[in-house]
Amino acid sequence: GQEPVTRGYTIHLHKLLQKIQFKKRAGRAIREIRKFAARAMTTKDIRIDTKLNKFVWSNGVRNVPTRVRIRLSRKRNEDEEAKEKMFTLVQHVPVESFKNL
Repeated sequence: GQEPVTRGYTIHLHKLLQKIQFKKRAGRAIREIRKFAARAMTTKDIRIDTKLNKFVWSNGVRNVPTRVRIRLSRKRNEDEEAKEKMFTLVQHVPVESFKNL
């Protein structure tokens, strides 16, 4: 089974958005974060925090921030009749710089 756990990661968004047309960048970035979280935490149910969404969209649809620091928390699903036992909450961790994290 899976235990509730929390980990921090840095996602290098810039390299995931190469050759993506401008009008699809921010949306694609959110999907890539979802994909990353699903792979790291092995849960299908990924919930992205509003603050993280705001951060990704902060420079508009084209100029997505180069990197983003996130905290992934795998949690138990309180809702009894949910298909998935666990879900992952993805939160933004604001950092001054990404050097030597």
